[in-house]
Amino acid sequence: MRMSLPKLGVVCSGLTLALIVGCNNATPPAAPPVKPEVHSEGDGHKHAEGHAEVGPHNGHLIELGKEEYHAELVHDEKAGKVTIYVLDKEAKAAVPITATELTINLKHDGKGEQFKLAAAPQDGDGEGKSSRFASEDKELAEDLDHKGVEARLVIEIEGKSFTGDIKHDHGGHSHDAEKK
Repeated sequence: MRMSLPKLGVVCSGLTLALIVGCNNATPPAAPPVKPEVHSEGDGHKHAEGHAEVGPHNGHLIELGKEEYHAELVHDEKAGKVTIYVLDKEAKAAVPITATELTINLKHDGKGEQFKLAAAPQDGDGEGKSSRFASEDKELAEDLDHKGVEARLVIEIEGKSFTGDIKHDHGGHSHDAEKK
C-alpha cells in the first residue's frame, strides 16, 4: 500500500506523540549523587564536616593536620593576651593534651620571631593535661596585628607534631597571614 507524503507525516506525528506520552509514564532516571561542598579555612562558610569558622570562645579557628584537630586563637588586644584552645576535629569540644607549652612562629618585616604559650589548664582537663594555652606577651599580641604577618602554630598532640596557619581578623579589617 502506498501512502501519500502528507498522510505519512500524519502517521509519523501520531506515532511520535504516542511514544512521548508513553515515555512520560516511565520513572525518571535517578539524580546523580550530590558531592558536599568543601571550603577552605577562612572563607566564611561552614565546612562539610559541619564546624563553623568561629570557635566556641568566639576566636579564629586553626586547622591542625587534615582537620584531625583544631586550635582556636582568642586575641584580647586591650589586655595584650593571646589564648589558644585545643579542640577536636569538629572544633567544638576541648582536647586536653600533655604539652606544657606550644609555639607561635611569626614572620613580619623580614624577620622571624618565636613565642611560647604556657599551659593554663581548664576545669576538667585532668591531671597533667591542658586544653588551654596562654601568653600575656604584649609583643606577641601587637605582632599578630602587623600587616602581612605570617604566623604558624606548632603543637604536639599524642606524640605527633602539628602546624597550622594562623589567620587573624579584626571584625572588618583583616591581617590574615598569606599561605606560601
